Amino acid sequence: MSRKEIRSKNTVAAGPYSHAVDADGLIFLSGQAYVDAKTGKLIDGDIKAQTEQTFKNLFGVLEAAGLTPDNVQKVNVYLVDMKDFPAMNEVYEKQFSKPYPARTTIGVASLPLNARIEIELIAKR
Repeated sequence: MSRKEIRSKNTVAAGPYSHAVDADGLIFLSGQAYVDAKTGKLIDGDIKAQTEQTFKNLFGVLEAAGLTPDNVQKVNVYLVDMKDFPAMNEVYEKQFSKPYPARTTIGVASLPLNARIEIELIAKR
């Protein structure tokens, strides 16, 4: 199986990884947080604003792959504080149409850059 790198000009990688890889039509997007590509720093704001920026970054990678949110099959959400779940979920619901992608939400002790949320996607061509 070959692996083709996908990079988005509007997304920042905080380490040695690809924004996404295309593995024979399955597109694996690396986890993204709410980093502003212009500053390279996490944006200010509550979990709703952070979730919106995270999806903006992810959808920029999808666009670079020639895909849309309709191509997303699976979502993994990582939250430092599960009390943020209802507010995150409110934003999440507006990102996709029914039927929604499969999803897992996991509470974690910490995330890179001291972020409060990170989201990764799997899409299919």
